[in-house]
Amino acid sequence: MGDINRWQGQAKGRNRVVEHGGIVYTVATAGAPGRDIQEQTKLALEAIDQNLADVGTDKTRIVSAQIFMEDMDQKSAMDVVWCDWAGDDWRNWPQRACVGAKLAPNTLVEIIITAAKA
Repeated sequence: MGDINRWQGQAKGRNRVVEHGGIVYTVATAGAPGRDIQEQTKLALEAIDQNLADVGTDKTRIVSAQIFMEDMDQKSAMDVVWCDWAGDDWRNWPQRACVGAKLAPNTLVEIIITAAKA
């Protein structure tokens, strides 16, 4: 079935990126207490960009995104950052869902990505 490749993160018990069979799985939060939803989203997306680059792919290869938000009333503010990051070419946009969820303290957004390896 092929090797499973893993890139260690800072948290015990989970990795920041896993790749298997040409599919890449990654997740990011901002790790920035006190920052607003837009700042946290921007930082999380920067982490995702780095995680994808470490595996040899990029955001144009994302097929699915799940965004967990502490407060769904802030979705429109988060969307401003997301849409800027996603770009204007619809052919590069992933399928995406936003879900309201109780997150870790001071965390407003957590983003889960599934991407194809370039």
